Amino acid sequence: MIIRTDHEIIKRITYERTCVKYVRIMAKYDTETKYIYTRKGKKRSSFIVIPGVPVKSENTMPRAVRTVLHALSYGGIEVDASRKLADIKKMDPMRIFYRTLDAEVYNGDYKVPVRLFFPNEEAMENGAASGKKPPVILFFHGGGWVTESVENYERVCARMAQSTGQIVASVEYRLAPEYRFPVGLMDCYAAARVFYTNRFLLNTDPDRITIMGDSAGGNLAAAVCMMARDRREFFPKKQILIYPALNNCYTEESPFESVRTNGTGYLLTAAKMEDYLKLYESSPKDRQNPYFAPILEKDLRNLPETLILTAEYDPLRDEGEVYGRKLHAAGNHVEVHRIYGAFHGFFALGIKFLHVQESFKYINQFLNKSYEKILQ
Repeated sequence: MIIRTDHEIIKRITYERTCVKYVRIMAKYDTETKYIYTRKGKKRSSFIVIPGVPVKSENTMPRAVRTVLHALSYGGIEVDASRKLADIKKMDPMRIFYRTLDAEVYNGDYKVPVRLFFPNEEAMENGAASGKKPPVILFFHGGGWVTESVENYERVCARMAQSTGQIVASVEYRLAPEYRFPVGLMDCYAAARVFYTNRFLLNTDPDRITIMGDSAGGNLAAAVCMMARDRREFFPKKQILIYPALNNCYTEESPFESVRTNGTGYLLTAAKMEDYLKLYESSPKDRQNPYFAPILEKDLRNLPETLILTAEYDPLRDEGEVYGRKLHAAGNHVEVHRIYGAFHGFFALGIKFLHVQESFKYINQFLNKSYEKILQ
């Protein structure tokens, strides 16, 4: 049976065992769609879809939006000005209604601030109670490793807690260029180690913790999961990467077409990404380190179940989707969904935006499912 929707073509087939099949169907959309089929006993197969790319698709973004984005898509980064612009988000009149609790974890002698966001009063009252082990999203914010903060992301994290019903722990890692690679990464890793080893004020169940990040935070989330696997100190079960920055090059030499097609005019530019990398790196050789650019990792086996969300008009789009394919090829469970009509940074918009609603649909489905590993 073939079912056609706006952005995907689904072909259902029943298999006797777990398998993966790529189906290419020529129609309005030239779709290379990944299906993961599972069959237990006599139960019917289930499937997961990675939408394909529209053929000769028209720009679905309204012209007025494109005009505004183009005006804001200047090249280059001036650190102080960028931080002041980002800090405007601190003036949030709704923050008095957020249910939060501030805490700290240690990275060596440094205290890493962590802010907890609770979905409701009951979760806040029971969160630190003995014997309670609520689900937790450990979140690393975006900002090119250079800007943004826990305070700037308060609305995002409060909405995330409400939309998922989980406690969100937002980590205030140190920023470049004052603290270059790998300082911010190690702050995030230290926070994850505390949560996964149940040394935080919350009683945590490692199986109910999800590591998550957007943009540069997605980079940090992917790197933390790889470092945890390599060091064998803890074992994350799930990670969610929102339009993650995973590569080490955003010039014309980039292997990803989205860097060229979306590298200007859509708010985040390729030139900005290059500046962010220069501010983040301690030396040029850092760019060859998989913890700096996770897509360079050659051994991607034994990593967490992964959800990747990309945006159609984002220079980072293709690297996120390629990373998903590499994770899958290494035997991990992966879901990748492209949010059509969206640009980089859309996840920080209000819940009334359809792109944000679509994202939480995928996030909640992922959080509430448990998948078996796909064996090589």
